[in-house]
Amino acid sequence: MGQHSDKARETLLDAAEELFAVHGIDAVSNRRITEHAGTANHSAIAYHFGDRDELLRILLNRHREEVSQRRRELIDALPDAAGVRDLIACMILPWIEYLASRPMPSWHARFLFQVRSVPSVAEILGGSLTASPEIEALIHRMQSELEHVPPEVVRGRSQVLSPMVLGICAGYEARVQSGEEDPNWTAVGYFFIDSCSGMLSAPVTHPQDYLSFPATPYLL
Repeated sequence: MGQHSDKARETLLDAAEELFAVHGIDAVSNRRITEHAGTANHSAIAYHFGDRDELLRILLNRHREEVSQRRRELIDALPDAAGVRDLIACMILPWIEYLASRPMPSWHARFLFQVRSVPSVAEILGGSLTASPEIEALIHRMQSELEHVPPEVVRGRSQVLSPMVLGICAGYEARVQSGEEDPNWTAVGYFFIDSCSGMLSAPVTHPQDYLSFPATPYLL
């Protein structure tokens, strides 16, 4: 693929991410994406990505390796006696750092929030995304630090935290764009680390009663 074609492909991805973030996945047509990208070729999505499903998969995976690599670096630097807060930091900071590095305005948090919010998209993606092995390993490691919390509850609480963090980041991203907030993603990240550590470590009053969730990939 030539340099011009690579640039056209990235422009389409950027246009799609912005439109999906603002208007929702199902409300945006392929034609609208191509027009927003500034191309008169309304078949550009098919040419570059094959179909809309593949466009979504590529958008979801576009920066996952960058975030995963940063997470692996933090995990490698953990002390042997790492506590719950240290492990939570490895889960959250790589994604927050990525959002902080994005040019303004950014759309990524809102795009991921839209992806998680639309059941039809989850059905389309099916098993094309796998759970992050690094996050799975961190959750497993946390279970040994949370002996007072049943493993099923740790996993359930972890499944609650992912969409919570995603939704709050989506709202924060929008407020930064509108000028309501000065961007301070570092503060956001450490707020989440403290809050999530407290939630995971909280006492369990009914050990046999907890929410269970279907297996879903972590989008962070």
